[in-house]
Amino acid sequence: MRTQIVFEDSDVLVVLKPAGLATQTAQVGRQDVVSELKNYLSQGSGAPPYLGVVHRLDQPVEGLLVFGKNKRAAAALAAGMARGDTAGGEALHKRYYGIFCGKKDKREGQLTDYLYRDASGRATVWESGTEREAETGQKAEAEREALRAKKAVLHYHVLQETEVMGIPLSLADIRIETGRFHQIRAQMAHGGMCLLGDAKYGDADTVAAAKSLNVTSVLLCAYELKFLHPVTGKELSFRMTPQGKAFSYFRL
Repeated sequence: MRTQIVFEDSDVLVVLKPAGLATQTAQVGRQDVVSELKNYLSQGSGAPPYLGVVHRLDQPVEGLLVFGKNKRAAAALAAGMARGDTAGGEALHKRYYGIFCGKKDKREGQLTDYLYRDASGRATVWESGTEREAETGQKAEAEREALRAKKAVLHYHVLQETEVMGIPLSLADIRIETGRFHQIRAQMAHGGMCLLGDAKYGDADTVAAAKSLNVTSVLLCAYELKFLHPVTGKELSFRMTPQGKAFSYFRL
């Protein structure tokens, strides 16, 4: 089993998902975290196990995930997730490390965008707050609604900078208030901070840098996870060290 179990009791499972393994896939015969955990939970029992998916990580991203082992636990965890990262102690909190190419003059900030999934399956930023929107007014707003673009809020803080083989790299701590499809990857790229190894959202320089450094996965790691236990109410906190080799370029 490629998925590593970090914590387990009668209500929740906390695991470490490796880069390259999907959280859940509809493709027949393809292994994913959910199928691995269901096989694990079914050992010694004839009944199919319950496993509630609370949140996901993109296939090329590594990090911590929590699952509910019964409907009550899954519903409580999902409710905490839905409240977002600004709801205080009741929310499900996640933090990420991300490595992007180049350096940023503004070392910390907030990115607020509207994201929609285009016909090719990419998360695309709808250009909100531009002169075009101001000029067209309600027409632009109607377009956003037609695209089903949803508000996405991300906070970043550049922790360290380095240079490897002449390639400038930066390590950022990332927190999201909303859980949108490919949110971090799309927003960071749109904000001029393309994640190293991200062929889907990276620019030509990022793709070239990944090839030079032999990076094949998106350098994004969900390194911290905090939530209230759905039954006991106790706060649980977990942290991991990123496994991606390129993270060793920084002091973690």
